[in-house]
Amino acid sequence: MTKSELSFITLLDNLNTAVVVTDTNLRIQYINPAAEVLLAVSGERVEGAQLVNFVHESEAALKDLQEALSEQHQFTRRRAEWTLGSGTHLTVDYTVTPINHPVGLLIEIQPLDRLLRISREEAILSAQDTSRNLVRGMAHEIKNPLGGIRGAAQLLARELEDGDLKEYTQVIIDEADRLRNLVDRMLGPRQPPTFAPINIHQVLERVCVLVGVESGGRVAISRDYDPSIPDLPGDAEQLVQATLNVVRNAMQALQENNVTDGHIALRTRIQRQFTIGRSHHNLICRIDVIDNGPGIAPEIIEDIFYPMISGRAEGTGLGLAIALQLINQHHGLIECESRPGQTQFTIYIPMEQPKAEQPNAKN
Repeated sequence: MTKSELSFITLLDNLNTAVVVTDTNLRIQYINPAAEVLLAVSGERVEGAQLVNFVHESEAALKDLQEALSEQHQFTRRRAEWTLGSGTHLTVDYTVTPINHPVGLLIEIQPLDRLLRISREEAILSAQDTSRNLVRGMAHEIKNPLGGIRGAAQLLARELEDGDLKEYTQVIIDEADRLRNLVDRMLGPRQPPTFAPINIHQVLERVCVLVGVESGGRVAISRDYDPSIPDLPGDAEQLVQATLNVVRNAMQALQENNVTDGHIALRTRIQRQFTIGRSHHNLICRIDVIDNGPGIAPEIIEDIFYPMISGRAEGTGLGLAIALQLINQHHGLIECESRPGQTQFTIYIPMEQPKAEQPNAKN
């Protein structure tokens, strides 16, 4: 290997951009460390192997690679969906350039999953803020006249001697109270979380007990916990409420659709080097809630965390909105993926909260 070739390899090895070089038969000749990480492979293992053994997009994409070789032209593809040999799915931009020494293709790859997820998270958080401000404005406009209606009904009831007529005024009072409670629920929790070290598995076990009682034991719940997860700073009651809302939503979906072998799986894992919005976290506690129900309709899945949006006939559309708000107060996030037969909600909670919100040290 010549000195210039060594310099070329050293340069590629230090790039953050993933680079793969193939020969004319699309066999991998070189893969830099960034590509090894992205594709989850070892350079020594894949050298000389067919690229399609580790990356698959489509037959049309394979033909494009072959045409780039035969016609010596460069092309770029945006938001390509790749399936890796491990079964992992990636969304990438990539550029293919024919090269003459060695003869083959140079493929530059830019992963988009992280950028797309950050964009999606920011949209969710922005939508949550917008809907919360809207609800606050509506609550003010609704509760003021409700108070007047309720007060007038009480005064009217005092002046009436006919018991039947008093029943009507009581209906007005009860319905005014019901609407006020609905508005209060839409507003969600008003108290900021009180942070203290908590065991997330104790939170989940409490949720399991509550859901087991509500379902009458008709929905099976399985656990797949990572026992190495240390205590994290959080408000235990708020995290119970948030997780309960998500698990209860899964339970009700199973029951309302008469799923005979209804099953909910709870899984915990540690995730490293994770970004939520624009904040980077070294360690994240990840909680997956997976059910085998009918799934969420595609037309509403993007809006499932908005208030009053529900995929269930009997749903109020408040449980998930409140759950997201509670997790947001812990600087975390909830995501959802759904297809017929499987819906997965994933809750991300940082293992460290901002210093201003850390629990006070014990005296």
